Amino acid sequence: MKKILLTTGVAILMSSATYAQEIGATISRFDDNWLTVMRNGMTEHAASLDGVTLQMEDATDDLAKQIDQVKNFVASGVDAIIVNIVDTSAGAAITAAAGDVPLVFVNREPDNVNELPPTQAFVASNEIESGTLSAFQICNNLRADGKAGGARGYLMNGQLSNQAAVQRSKDVYDVIGMDMCNFMEIIDEQTANWSRDEAQDLMTNWMSSGEPFDFVLANNDEMAIGAIQAMKAAGMDMADVQVGGVDASQDALVAMQAGDYDVTVFQDAFGQGAGSVNTAIALANGESVDQKVYIPFVLVTPDNMGDFLDKN
Repeated sequence: MKKILLTTGVAILMSSATYAQEIGATISRFDDNWLTVMRNGMTEHAASLDGVTLQMEDATDDLAKQIDQVKNFVASGVDAIIVNIVDTSAGAAITAAAGDVPLVFVNREPDNVNELPPTQAFVASNEIESGTLSAFQICNNLRADGKAGGARGYLMNGQLSNQAAVQRSKDVYDVIGMDMCNFMEIIDEQTANWSRDEAQDLMTNWMSSGEPFDFVLANNDEMAIGAIQAMKAAGMDMADVQVGGVDASQDALVAMQAGDYDVTVFQDAFGQGAGSVNTAIALANGESVDQKVYIPFVLVTPDNMGDFLDKN
């Protein structure tokens, strides 16, 4: 059993003994390692609560399908709905589809997050922290490596329809805009859609230009790992390049243990999943909850990585 972090807003105490009987959850995609941990947080926590059942659907990255899933949940009479949204610009459509049924957006911030009705809430981590923590530590590492006179690198974006990808990349540019980090220059940035395989192909294409580089920043661990695989396949010494990402997945920590990965940021997937279930139950019971429940990000480096093994 994984530990649920008891940070503010995550462990919502139930003042009522009456739990929602059924929660419907639609996840943007099942074939994603990080989201699998989040789903496990939902299922394990729901299973630990008396009288709570959880029905989960895979939206397969199809927004129209996800909206239909929400409508089907409403029609079937669920007590609450959890949505890991496919396209963060479609928040209003999801909100409308849920109608009066309590709904919790989890992990991905919908564009209407500031206009949610009282029956809806958002559980995630503040993405302003994620890319900032990662990029700033890479900046510090490059300075420690004696590269403050100039360092060049690449930026891998997640799905551009996703608010987290947009914000994490903005975080990178905000860090590079700081006086102490303005020696960093982005050679190129492209999307690899959160995918390890796409990132490996993208990194291989970048390296084929022969352009020297000092760092790679990725919006998530999967893309960072794909970049590392491409660099290692090309015979690069990973001590010569700084690689940063976000999530602190178990695969990322394995790469860090091997000395291939320098910086990641822990995003509590299991805690977000469990927190979304608690929030959904509270809303279904008519309880008052914070409409934005943020679970802190934590910087992970080789110095503290042991604290995060077996958490994502």
